[in-house]
Amino acid sequence: MDDATDATDATDATDATHRGSTGHGHTSNDDTHDTHNTHDTATGAAGAAGATGAAGATGAIGERTSELTRRLLAPNPGPMTLDGTNSYIIRAPNAETCVVVDPGPLHEGHLKLLASGAPVELVLITHHHSDHTEASARFAAITGAQVRALDPAFCVDGAPLVDNEEIVAGGTRIRVLATPGHSSDSVCFVLPDDGPTGSVLTGDTILGRGTTIIAHPDGNLAEYLHSLELLAGIGDAVALPAHGDSLENLMAACERYRAHRLARLAEVRDVVATLGPDATVEKVTDLVYADTDPAIRFAAEASMRAQLEYLESEAAGSAPA
Repeated sequence: MDDATDATDATDATDATHRGSTGHGHTSNDDTHDTHNTHDTATGAAGAAGATGAAGATGAIGERTSELTRRLLAPNPGPMTLDGTNSYIIRAPNAETCVVVDPGPLHEGHLKLLASGAPVELVLITHHHSDHTEASARFAAITGAQVRALDPAFCVDGAPLVDNEEIVAGGTRIRVLATPGHSSDSVCFVLPDDGPTGSVLTGDTILGRGTTIIAHPDGNLAEYLHSLELLAGIGDAVALPAHGDSLENLMAACERYRAHRLARLAEVRDVVATLGPDATVEKVTDLVYADTDPAIRFAAEASMRAQLEYLESEAAGSAPA
C-alpha cells in the first residue's frame, strides 16, 4: 500500500491519500508517491479490465513486466492501494508451472484469471496486509498450491519463508530477502536470472510511484532504512512493486526513498524542537502533514509515530546513523 506514513508530510499526505488504509502498504502519505488517489482508482479499474481483455484475446494473462514475470492488476483501487494490487506470475520460458506472488483481494474474477494459465506450483506472499493476502486460502483451494509467507499465520499448507532461502519454482530461481519496515514480515523476491540485470518483486517496500507507509507499530523506520540499504546493494535490477508501475533501477529508487525519509525526519525534528513539551503526535502531524486528506489522517499519524519513535531512539543513541 501507499505510504500513509509519508502522507504525514504535507506532500506525503497527498500521496497517502492515494494509498489508502494503514492495513495496506501504501497507507502513508509519505511522498507524492503516495498517489493512490481517485485518479489512480479510475486508472486501476481500467487497467484491470484491460488485463482481463488481453487474456481473453491472446491467452496471455495480464501484462508482461520482465522476461520472467507478468502482472495482473486486481480490481481494488483506492487511497491505500493506488491503482490496485499487482499480482505477479513468475514463469520461465517453456516452464510447465508458474509461481503466483500476492493473490490479492478476494475477487473471484481476478482469482480465476490468475489460475487460468500454467498450473500454479506455489504462491508466495510479500507481507500480511489484506490487499495482498485476503484471497490466499481461496486461491490455494482453486489451484491446490501451497501458500508461503514469512509469518506462519499467513501460510496455507506450506512452510514459512526463511530469509535468504533460495526457491526453485516456475522454472527459475527465487531468493527470499527479508525487508522489514513497512511491516515486520515484509519480504522481497529476487529473480537473479530475470534478464541482464535481474529483477526484484518489492511488495510494498518500494512502490511504483510515491513512497510507502511505515505501518507503526508493526512497521519500524530504522528497519525500513536498513532494508533500503539491502535492496540498494542488489544494484540496478528492475523493481516490480505491488502497487504502481515497474521501475527500471532499484538502486536509484532506494536512494530516492532514503533521501525522502531523511528529509522528512529533519522536518519532524525541527517541528518537535519548536513545539517542545507540546509535541504530541497529533500536533506534529498537523504541522508536517497539514494538507492530509481526513480520510487518511490515521495513516499520517501512524507514519508520524514511526518517525517520532525513530527520533526518540536517535536521542537515546540507539538509532542507526
